[in-house]
Amino acid sequence: MTIARMLVASTAREPGAVAIVDGDRRLTYGEWLQDIRKLAGGLNSLGLSEGDHLVAFLSNRLETASLYWACQMIGAIFTPFNWRASGSEMAYVIEDAEAKLVVYENRSAVSAVAAIAESEFSQERVIALDQGLGVAFGTVASGEPYDGPQPSMENAICLMLYTSGTTGRPKGVPRSHAAERIAALNCISQLHYRHGEVSLGVMPLFHTMGIRSLLMSAFLNGRFICMPTYDTEAVLGLVEHERISSLFLVPTMFHDIVHHPRLSAFDLSSVTNIAYAGMSMTTALVEGCAALFPDAEFSNFYGSSEIYTFAVRNDLAENPGSAGRAGIGQILRVVRADVDERVGPEEQVPVGKTGEIIASMDALDAFSGYWKRPDADEKSIREGWYFTGDLGRFDENGEIYVLGRVDDMIISGGENIYAEEVEDVLAKSPDVLGVAVIGIADERWGERVTAFIEPAGNDASPARLDAFCLDSGLARFKRPRAYAFVQAIPRSASGKLLRRHLRTGDYELLSDYDNTI
Repeated sequence: MTIARMLVASTAREPGAVAIVDGDRRLTYGEWLQDIRKLAGGLNSLGLSEGDHLVAFLSNRLETASLYWACQMIGAIFTPFNWRASGSEMAYVIEDAEAKLVVYENRSAVSAVAAIAESEFSQERVIALDQGLGVAFGTVASGEPYDGPQPSMENAICLMLYTSGTTGRPKGVPRSHAAERIAALNCISQLHYRHGEVSLGVMPLFHTMGIRSLLMSAFLNGRFICMPTYDTEAVLGLVEHERISSLFLVPTMFHDIVHHPRLSAFDLSSVTNIAYAGMSMTTALVEGCAALFPDAEFSNFYGSSEIYTFAVRNDLAENPGSAGRAGIGQILRVVRADVDERVGPEEQVPVGKTGEIIASMDALDAFSGYWKRPDADEKSIREGWYFTGDLGRFDENGEIYVLGRVDDMIISGGENIYAEEVEDVLAKSPDVLGVAVIGIADERWGERVTAFIEPAGNDASPARLDAFCLDSGLARFKRPRAYAFVQAIPRSASGKLLRRHLRTGDYELLSDYDNTI
């Protein structure tokens, strides 16, 4: 059962159901499938065939979703990448993926055109969604409907995502039809999605959560509401206007919704299911989301591009810090964490102790290895286990808690300090709108716990925050020894915290505050 057949089956089941909405454009499943077949025919006429990579530098719009499905019809590999990336990053992906076709839009044009020139990619194999260099998308989309062979091998690659990575070049993560199908079905079953779900399509379609939202919607004859770029007020307006029922977002987006100044002006009563993934959510934000959506299912979905499902926690408000239990078909372990030594999967730590989380590669939604990166395979895959790079611990009930990244563990004065534990405390302060904690080299302490704060008001100060930490019960040795009040904490396009930017000084200090960094 390939991904393409899943869409065909959904269309046969309810051809008249609205499948996708992009602004004023609304298509039923029957209408959309006809357009997708034409687009597939146009792509095939440009030479795209089974096993070829189509590299896309696109935002979340109807055309992007159509290109994804057209690739599935042909058996090509949809290979999206961050449309905000630099020209050199895009050029790397074009060459690394061995792209057959490249597609860009106005939003990505400057970098994409530079990348095409740098990689000496043929203009005849470039598609412009809006206007500019290459073949016009409208021309490609009006081709004869594709009538070539349908993909039949479910273990063939249908998608390749690139991980952002903390250092070095991004890594390609090839995903098979079978792994993608299971990933979407696991998500549906474990997040309790329903037939006809109306989903906000704002998580980038170059990100595993974005693709998952698209697939789940199609599998359930749901409605996918495209949102090209995130804007909190626009999200609230779409929820009200489209009666959106499910929000699958990163915590950053939920944070901005909960703290939006005009929140009370919008009707959010249609939302019956909220879930997050991609990063941890502070206890304070869990409580804020639970209060805003008191009747909605609320879940934490812990996974990755490589293995989609690690663990799931439903009824999150009952245990806000938990990532839940291992997902369907998955086995998790916590082993000794050591960035300098190759730890084996048998080196498990006792319940309650912190270590690195590892996941079984036997899971049905797992990848089989990185694209042309044996060095990355050797580092992350050992004896049938995937080493996530995440710090975590089990409790006595078998639930797992994610405590940050192994590389982000701070060793100060000989003590191990987990950045997310400190962040969770500071996030509850009324003086804090956003927070990130890192360790900075210190001659005496080894590393100095340093907090970067987006202040919530003019009263924020190191003294007030230090007192808040101590009053909250945080151990004295864990509290920050330096504070930096910043304009904005750096985050990726999918909302992930970019600690490396804090280490390299890529932030703007607020001069009106008492910075002690």
